[in-house]
Amino acid sequence: MAVTLNHTDFNFEGQKSVYHGKVREVYDIDDKYLVMVVSDRISAFDVILPKGIPYKGQVLNQIAAKFLDATADIVPNWKIAVPDPMVTVGLKCEPFKVEMIVRGYLAGSAYREYQAGVREICGVKLPEGMRENEKFPTPIITPTTKADEGHDENISKEEIIAQGLVSKEDYEKMEQYALAVFQRGTEMAAKQGLILVDTKYEFGKHNGEVILIDEIHTPDSSRYFYAEGYEERLEKGEPQRQLSKEFVRQWLISNGFMGKEGEQLPEMTDAYCEEVSERYIELYERITGEKFVKAEEADLHQRIAKNVAECLAKL
Repeated sequence: MAVTLNHTDFNFEGQKSVYHGKVREVYDIDDKYLVMVVSDRISAFDVILPKGIPYKGQVLNQIAAKFLDATADIVPNWKIAVPDPMVTVGLKCEPFKVEMIVRGYLAGSAYREYQAGVREICGVKLPEGMRENEKFPTPIITPTTKADEGHDENISKEEIIAQGLVSKEDYEKMEQYALAVFQRGTEMAAKQGLILVDTKYEFGKHNGEVILIDEIHTPDSSRYFYAEGYEERLEKGEPQRQLSKEFVRQWLISNGFMGKEGEQLPEMTDAYCEEVSERYIELYERITGEKFVKAEEADLHQRIAKNVAECLAKL
């Protein structure tokens, strides 16, 4: 199996701290810049799975970079440079403690709640009689709080403002940006024969300005359906063909794992990891319309350290 990057422990010039997330490792440089290394780790149900997925970090990093560039005319973002296929260097911002989930279709956790009889999510009322994967009349925003540990929690716009998590003015700007970026993502996906079903955005503040941070429109933060056959599958009540991490969740569910206490993680064979890698590469090629070029597999740590050092020297 190809080499994977599962953990990093760099010591860059000017480094103040490092944050190890579920998938990303974020290095603070002089409290001014962030070096975000996208590992090959994969998580589902808030659990990091035991094996890395070859080229996953490169896929996520390069898709996010492409979409940050493609939406920079709508909203300013944190990205400065991509010095390595697995790394983005950008501005350090003060992140808002909420994630903006934009949903164009009734799918995933929203459908699971709907099926259980819920007709209001995060203060947004849902129409009666909707089917799984059906398009909403207009996209909706269902925000969540950003948990440092454990599960993110659904929250309404009113609660966010009342609790002082985000000011009314900033929240409304985030709302406006999120819907506009989702619309751009929808248009770009449509050109590639895909449907952008739902996605999450994160925002922060830099010099008093609301800016888009983290990753956007990757298979980790978004769900995509193939447009071809969508209507027929919807009419028949069949599952949609999709390009997202949901197929990993479904594999775990079918193997008796949903992240609950006492459940055993199924074995991830090299063959399964390669299969997941191929799905990620397929999404990259579908969504970008470009051929995926596998980065050299030499010593990944050495390559990243060299590329990032050269980039930071220029800032």
